[in-house]
Amino acid sequence: MTKNAWKKEDEHLVDLLLRTGMRKNVARTLVFLKNTPETTSVEIESSTSLRQPEVSIAMQELRNRGWVEKRDIKKKGKGRPVHSYRLSVNFPEIIDAIEEDEKERVQSILDNIEDLRSFNQS
Repeated sequence: MTKNAWKKEDEHLVDLLLRTGMRKNVARTLVFLKNTPETTSVEIESSTSLRQPEVSIAMQELRNRGWVEKRDIKKKGKGRPVHSYRLSVNFPEIIDAIEEDEKERVQSILDNIEDLRSFNQS
């Protein structure tokens, strides 16, 4: 990472997020944002080894979930503004949301197994 070097524990956190079904580009971006107060997509790209389209897709997903906010930074002169990103909720709240999603997924699996068992009874 630019401000904080990517650590072994960051990679472990990415792996844990991947186990929840989160895509790798989203997980890597989220972990980077967890450790950075505010950043740009260029910093995310260089620090996470993701390409620009992967970061854009990840940011869109994170923004849709309400976990990240974007602000425009005006550049001097002409050109498109640079976008700055930061977490809009604290990381424990994100973990709570992931926990709820995982509980729903587990319940869906259990319900499906129960439905399958009912066919065995017939």
